[in-house]
Amino acid sequence: MERKEVETKYRWKMEDVFESDEAWETAYSALETLPDFAFYRGKLNTAENVAAYFAMTEAYEQALMRVYLYAHSRNDEDVRVTKYSAYMAKVMSLFTKYSAATSFAEPELTALPEQTLRDFAADARLKNYDYYFSRLIVRRKHVLSEKEERILAQTAEPMSVSSDVFGMLDDAELNLPFMMYQGKRVRLSHGLYSVILSGKDRAARATAFKKYYSAYEKIIGTLATTYFGNVKKDIFYKNVRGYASCLEMALEEEDVTREVYDNLISSVTEAAPVMHRYMQVRKETLGYDQMHMYDLYIPLVENAELRLTYEEAYELVLKGLSPLGDEYLTLLRKGRDERWIDVCETDGKTSGAYSIGVYGMHPFVLLNYQQTTHDVFTIAHEMGHSIHSWFSNANQPYAKSDYKIFVAEVASTVNEVLLLKYLLKTSQDRNLRKYLLNYFMDMIRTTLFRQSQFAEFEQEAHAMAERGEPLNKDNLSALYYSLNQKYYGTALTHDKQIAIEWARIPHFYRSFYVYKYATGITAAIAIAEHILSEGKPAIERYFNFLKGGCSTDPVTLLKGAGADLTKKETFAAAMKEFSEALEEFKVLS
Repeated sequence: MERKEVETKYRWKMEDVFESDEAWETAYSALETLPDFAFYRGKLNTAENVAAYFAMTEAYEQALMRVYLYAHSRNDEDVRVTKYSAYMAKVMSLFTKYSAATSFAEPELTALPEQTLRDFAADARLKNYDYYFSRLIVRRKHVLSEKEERILAQTAEPMSVSSDVFGMLDDAELNLPFMMYQGKRVRLSHGLYSVILSGKDRAARATAFKKYYSAYEKIIGTLATTYFGNVKKDIFYKNVRGYASCLEMALEEEDVTREVYDNLISSVTEAAPVMHRYMQVRKETLGYDQMHMYDLYIPLVENAELRLTYEEAYELVLKGLSPLGDEYLTLLRKGRDERWIDVCETDGKTSGAYSIGVYGMHPFVLLNYQQTTHDVFTIAHEMGHSIHSWFSNANQPYAKSDYKIFVAEVASTVNEVLLLKYLLKTSQDRNLRKYLLNYFMDMIRTTLFRQSQFAEFEQEAHAMAERGEPLNKDNLSALYYSLNQKYYGTALTHDKQIAIEWARIPHFYRSFYVYKYATGITAAIAIAEHILSEGKPAIERYFNFLKGGCSTDPVTLLKGAGADLTKKETFAAAMKEFSEALEEFKVLS
């Protein structure tokens, strides 16, 4: 379906950002001549000058992010439209120029005595930057000279090439094959592939699985080289900044302790036998002699899939999130009614779903909605991101509004858990309850276990490269295949094609991002339980988290909301929910 065929009400309202392309071009032109940031070179040694410099950068950044939002979103509507890809290229060049022009600031600040930085953090004129200065003190040893930082700033654009190449291959040039489906010859798409894999037609699932991966197999060498380029980029920055590992660099950037990461991986490893039991139960329930990778997404209960129109799905989400109160529901309705959301899958549109926003205006959500239970939950998930951004922007100054990626998946997953619990609570039908228990187990499997599997892959792939081992299609695929066996056990037939699944994961180009999905659902399960069992006090604590932005470190923010990830008990509680759902499912079977 082409975009022009979609009703206006199902398209996001980009006119809220810029009324037209011409308005965007005017705004972009105004940004091409950068402010005189260099005026402050050598002068960032007083609170007065630092405050004035930050005011200048804030104003420019906010305008730059607005033109980025428009270019990015228009480009994602149809990646085949070269006009908007050109817009994106222009904006990314501006980011590079801006980074280079301001690269003197952090080296100057880090060269100051620690006490001066502490004094800045305590100065009323710089109160919005107190957390920034506390982090600057920690990061001082990794910041280079002004000249070196200026050079590094200019590497941002060329260092993004691996990610750009993957995006073009995956979204526009993958050349997915045709297949027969429901009596018609259709071309596979990312969205259709997901629909088929969750459908009852096993032959179609097997065909789609093999054909889908055949497209990746044809370019697997290119994808391996592309991914290796991304890892080498990480190693380059790790080396020049003096970190012991890429993982250490990523964790420090997020202000997350290694303890949290290790708690996740060890907890999931310890809980692997529960996943293996689930695989056995799934196999027995399906009645298969062999259960394949393409059998993991079909519901174990027939005739209970939520096949809802978009409008019906949204109303269900509203009901499921009602424990969060009227203010939250009002924002949900506002997002739907005022066209924050781009709903339909169309030709050339980027795959998947996301929320994007900038300071000073409402966020936007990209969907590729299909009538599946998964996509109902996707609405709740992405609106969780958006409303988190809304609260953060409304309650924090610009300098503290952009919450850490580490907590970015928490609010979205709290919404999913609350919706799931609502459905379980209100479902009297035995068949539907079994279906929902199955869905909950698969939610934990795909978000906690699967993302941890991805995290282990990333960690080991980077470690291999750090040891000087070249990454190629063979060793990357062997690594991924062994992890697949570890996580899913012997009840599952590990089809050979799954060895190259790593090659189609876009998040691997945002290194050490995926583990945050796993910590996110762990924290979300804890927070949702507090909300449902305690009511108003827990909701108030949760809203304080939503409003917290990056006013302090993310682990502390989550502790305040009732999810302490420095304790393995928090992870064990999530595993317990998985185990209990499995046992109840077995009783109902």
